[in-house]
Amino acid sequence: MNIGDVAILSGLPAKTIRYYEDIGLVKPLRSSNGYRTFCERDAHRLAFLGRARALGFSIEDCRSLLALYGDEKRASAEVKEIAEQHLQRIDKKIAELTEMRVTLSFLVDACTGDHRPDCPILADLAMKQSDEEQPNQ
Repeated sequence: MNIGDVAILSGLPAKTIRYYEDIGLVKPLRSSNGYRTFCERDAHRLAFLGRARALGFSIEDCRSLLALYGDEKRASAEVKEIAEQHLQRIDKKIAELTEMRVTLSFLVDACTGDHRPDCPILADLAMKQSDEEQPNQ
């Protein structure tokens, strides 16, 4: 099948499929005229990648998960470890976003939003970080 057909089957845009080919996640055959020829296995791998990316797995995680998926002697512990590490990154990001939301919500509530120039939002954004909050250089 051609790239348009596999795009429909996998639910991925052709541009994404080409990118996945460029980075070696899929390796379709090439016909004598140079066109990509995808098989059912390629469509399945692409759908797998689409679902993994939708769950936020990195490209390298996807590469590892695909390798494990294709390894009949895999240990599910390896798959679980990848998923647990990703879940930890998600939890960390949620905590960071929650903290940002609390701060921004406080600033929005503190701003009168009237015709006066005083604005706690701008004042906060202009504040220099204290020495203990600055990252090490």
